[in-house]
Amino acid sequence: MITITLPDGNRRQFDVPPTGAEVAASISEGLARNAVAMEINGHPADLNFPISSDSTIRLITTHDPDALTIMRHSAAHVMAQAILHLYPNAKLTIGPVVEDGFYYDIDMAPVSEDDFPKIEAEMQKIIAAKIPIVRKEISKSQALDFFRNEPYKIELISDLQDGAISLYQQGDFADLCRGPHVPHTGFIKAIKLTKVSGAYWRADQTKAQLQRIYGTAFFDRKELKAYLQFIEEAKKRNHRKLGAALDLFSFHDEAPGMPFFHAHGMNVWNALLEYWRMEHRAAGYVETKTPIMLNRGLWEKSGHWANYRENMYTTVVDETEYAIKPMNCPGGMLLYGVKPHSYKDMPIRAAEIGLVHRHELSGVLSGLFRVRAFHQDDAHIFMTPDQIRDEILGVLHLVAKIYSTFGLGFHLELSTRPAKSIGTDQQWEQATTGLKQALEAYGQAYQINEGDGAFYGPKIDVHIKDALGRTWQCGTVQLDMSLPERFDLTYIGPDNQKHRPIMIHRVIYGSIERFFGILVEHFAGKFPLWMAPVQVAVLPINDELASYGQELVRLLETSGLRAEMDNRTESLNRKIREAQLMYIPLILTVGAKEKESNTLSVRTLDGKVRYGMSHDLFFSQTLAHIRGRKLDLNIFKAED
Repeated sequence: MITITLPDGNRRQFDVPPTGAEVAASISEGLARNAVAMEINGHPADLNFPISSDSTIRLITTHDPDALTIMRHSAAHVMAQAILHLYPNAKLTIGPVVEDGFYYDIDMAPVSEDDFPKIEAEMQKIIAAKIPIVRKEISKSQALDFFRNEPYKIELISDLQDGAISLYQQGDFADLCRGPHVPHTGFIKAIKLTKVSGAYWRADQTKAQLQRIYGTAFFDRKELKAYLQFIEEAKKRNHRKLGAALDLFSFHDEAPGMPFFHAHGMNVWNALLEYWRMEHRAAGYVETKTPIMLNRGLWEKSGHWANYRENMYTTVVDETEYAIKPMNCPGGMLLYGVKPHSYKDMPIRAAEIGLVHRHELSGVLSGLFRVRAFHQDDAHIFMTPDQIRDEILGVLHLVAKIYSTFGLGFHLELSTRPAKSIGTDQQWEQATTGLKQALEAYGQAYQINEGDGAFYGPKIDVHIKDALGRTWQCGTVQLDMSLPERFDLTYIGPDNQKHRPIMIHRVIYGSIERFFGILVEHFAGKFPLWMAPVQVAVLPINDELASYGQELVRLLETSGLRAEMDNRTESLNRKIREAQLMYIPLILTVGAKEKESNTLSVRTLDGKVRYGMSHDLFFSQTLAHIRGRKLDLNIFKAED
C-alpha cells in the first residue's frame, strides 16, 4: 500500500506504486488533462515516474509557472529534433531554458531568421504527432557509446562522475538531460523562434563558434500573441536604434564595446549626473576620484589579480605591471588609509563616478547593456558595527527616491552566505542581521536567496521594473568584510583601541551606460523635459527671422534651457515633423507676429499649439517643470 499526501493534506492510497498521471486521474479528469509533471517530496519528476514509497507530491499543471519552464525545456528538444531532420550534419551541444524562452547551441552552418519558418514547420509536425517523451537511465559507458557520434555530448558525459546518466527520447531523437519534461510533444501549443546569434562552445574563444537559436513557447496561442506584441514594442524601444536616431551615442570598430557619446547623449548624461550629485550631497556623501590605472601590487592585495585577472586590461610601465581598474573599490581603500580615523568620523560616505574597464567576450557585447568600458556610481560607506542597520536603511531610502524620479518601481532580494566565504560566523551573523533589520525597518517585502551572497559578505540586490514590465538588476548594496581586512583599515573606537570598520559597497544607477540604455527604452526615446537632449527647438519661418531666432536661442540658454535652432531652407512643416521625430518636448515657431508682439507659439509633443504665450509664462512654467523633474510631457497647465 502506497500513501500519497497532497499539498492540502489529503491522502490517497494505492495498492501498487502509482505514477503521477495516475494520481492526477484519481482526483479529476481535468487535473489529469492539465498536469505536466510533479514534485515528489520536493524533487521534480516526470508525470509517468512510478512513486514506490509513501510520499508527498505536488502536481504541476499548465497553470503553474513551473510548468512553463518544463514545457519550454521540452520545446528546446523539439527544436533540436527538427533541426536534425533538416540539417542532418548538425552537432548538438546544450539547450537550456532562459527567461521568456529557450535556446540551443548547435555546431552547424550559419542560419538566419529567413530559415525560421521551415524549422518552425518541422517543429509543428513533431508537436502534432504527440510523440511520448520518455526518460531512460543508462551507465556512463553506455552513454558514451550511445552518443559516440556526438562530440559535444561525449565531452559533457566525460566530465560526469560514474553512475546513472539520464537521457530523454522522443521518437527518433534522444538528448542528454536531467528533466523533467512534459508527457508528450503535444503539450507544446504555441512556439516561435525569435533570433539567432553566435556563441563559443563553453564561452571559450579558442573553441568552435556555434549557432545559438532562440525560441519561446506557451501553452496558449493568445499568450504567444501577447508576447510577440510585447517583443514588437520592445523592438520599437530598442536603445541602439533610438540611440542612432536621436544622435545620442555610437559604437566603432576601433574600440569594440566602448561607447562614444555624442553631444545630445552628453546632455542626457549630464542631466543624470547633476541629479545624482544633488541627491548624494543631500544624503551626506562626499565625492572622490581615483586613478584609472594602478599597479599589480594593489590588485594582488585586493585579490583581483588572482581571481579576476582574465577580465582585466594590463600594461607595463617602467618595468612594472599595471592594470586598468575593473572596479573602483581598491582605490577607495587607499583613500580611506590616507589618514587615521575615529569612531566619531563614522559613517564616512565616499562616492565616486569611476570609469572601469572589463574584458567581455565579443559575443556577449550588447549595445549599452553589455560593454567593456563603463562608469559606476560607486560609493563606499565606512561605519561601525552598530551603524549597519541605519546606513543600509539610508541607502534604501536613497534608492527609492532616485528610482521614483524616473518612474521605476523595484523589488528587493537578500543574498546570504555562500558555501565558500571568508570571515567568521559571528561576522556573517552580524552583517546578515544588520541587512535583515534594515529591510524589515524599510517595510517592503523582499526575497531571500540562500547562499547567493558574495564570498566577502551578504548583499541586497535591487531589481527595477521598466515601462514594459521588464526587470533589470541595477542597484546593489553589499557588506564587505574582506577589503578592510586586506588593506588593514582601522579606526579608533571609544575604548581608544583600533577596530576594523564595516564597509558597504553600493551602486544605484549601477553601470551608468546600462542605466542610460534602460532609460532610453523605458521612455521610448521621449525623455521627460528635464532629461531631454534638446529641450526647445526654435524654428524661424524664413531667413529674415534667423537673427531673431538666434536671439531667442541665447535667451533660452541663458535661462538654463537646452535649445537649438533649425535654420535650414526646408518647409516649416518638415522642420516641425523632424523636431517631433527627435522627440523635442518644446517647439517654438518664429514668425513676424511673434517677433512684433514679443510672444511665443509653442508646440508640444501631444500635438497642441499655444499661440501668443508670454515669455514670462513660458519660462515660469517650463523652469518649474524642470526643477520638479516631472515625468509627464504636459508641461503647461490646462488653463494656460
